[in-house]
Amino acid sequence: MNFQFSIFNFQFPSQSKIQNLKSKIIDYGRLIRFSHTVFALPFALASVALAWPAHPVGLRTLIWILVAMVGARSAAMGFNRLADRKLDALNPRTLPWELPQGKVKVWEVSLLTGLSSLLLVYAAYQLNPLCFALSPLALAIIFFYSLTKRFTWASHLFLGLALSLAPMGAWLAVIGVPSTMEELLTPFLLGAAVIFWLAGFDVIYSLQDYDFDRSHGLFSIPVRFGVAWGLRLSSLFHFFTVIFLFLVGISAGSGVIYWSGIAAISLILFWEHRLVKPDDLSRINRAFFDFNAYVSVGYFLTTLG
Repeated sequence: MNFQFSIFNFQFPSQSKIQNLKSKIIDYGRLIRFSHTVFALPFALASVALAWPAHPVGLRTLIWILVAMVGARSAAMGFNRLADRKLDALNPRTLPWELPQGKVKVWEVSLLTGLSSLLLVYAAYQLNPLCFALSPLALAIIFFYSLTKRFTWASHLFLGLALSLAPMGAWLAVIGVPSTMEELLTPFLLGAAVIFWLAGFDVIYSLQDYDFDRSHGLFSIPVRFGVAWGLRLSSLFHFFTVIFLFLVGISAGSGVIYWSGIAAISLILFWEHRLVKPDDLSRINRAFFDFNAYVSVGYFLTTLG
């Protein structure tokens, strides 16, 4: 008999194909800056923790919140890379990135952005009707940010608004349609804290591109007001962050662990601004990533107390 099981004809992928696949996965991870998830995700989980006493949720809801976060993050970064690809190819800092270097193709990033958007919408559908109805608005906001530095120095605040959707969306995923306006107070205060926190450290991050932005007609707070005033406004934004986190604690009736955490976060933000000075920008990356990762993860831990 000539009959053969197809499994006998199966050939494992060659080592080179496996290596190419690994490289492609790494390229996509770098494209969407997966490590930067540490900024948004802890605040989404903190929002769940704050809502938990009155609205405990199951594992299913938590999983779909995480799926929504992955979709939103990937869609936002994909669109940002597409919108900025020509500028990134001109900027010495961003020239080594995956899209300018051709490691990933425009059509691949477009497909990733589209599929990630659908993933967010589907996750929102699985959560509740309100989240599903608001998901197109969420996508519009996170996409719109990528265009703002072309016409307004307030682009940092728009980025903060985009990131603030994480805690506000997570809250609505937990409670659904609020029964009273008071149920929205805590998430809106937390959202405001995130807006100013993100805007504050994005101003610091943008100092790396100060000369490039000026020469190419792009807008930012440092370009509009100068480096020194940019750092002062960044400090002011982080002062507002602490105020709003303080108000969140009052609204949520938090205890001593929360207040201790806010005190620690205040010190971290203070020290962050000690690292970066108008005449010394050498520690921007440490101030941007390390210290703000401490803030986001630390805040989540304070809400568990």
